[in-house]
Amino acid sequence: MEAAEEELERRSKFLNSLILKKKAVEQKEQHERWNIRVRASDMDVNLQNHAFKCARGNLDSMPIGKLDSKRLALSLKKEFDSTYGPAWHCIVGTSFGSYVTHSTGGFLYFSIDKVYVLLFKTAVEPLGH
Repeated sequence: MEAAEEELERRSKFLNSLILKKKAVEQKEQHERWNIRVRASDMDVNLQNHAFKCARGNLDSMPIGKLDSKRLALSLKKEFDSTYGPAWHCIVGTSFGSYVTHSTGGFLYFSIDKVYVLLFKTAVEPLGH
C-alpha cells in the first residue's frame, strides 16, 4: 500500500510541475503582448499581475501619445491602497531616479511600453509614536 501512495505522490508532484510551467509560459506570453518587463520585484506574482492589468488598462484609456503619468500613478496607488491596505506609493515616468525603503513583499519596478513604474508599500505607524 505504501508503494502505491508514493507513486501517487510522485505523479501529483509531476503534474503540479507541469501546471506551474504552463502558467509561467502563459504569463510570459501575456507580458510580451502587453509589452511589460519586470525590472526588479519582491512582490507576489498575483499582486504584480494586478498592477500590470491596472497599468495596461489606464494606458490604453489615454489618448495615443499623451501619457498622463500623474493619473496613472494616482490610479495604481488608489487601487492598491483600497485592495491591499494603506501606504502604497507610486512613481511613474519615462526617466526618474529613486532610492526607497519598502515593506517586504511590497516592491515592484517595471516598464510598460516606454513608461517606467515604481510601486511600493511602506509600513504605517499609528499616531503617537
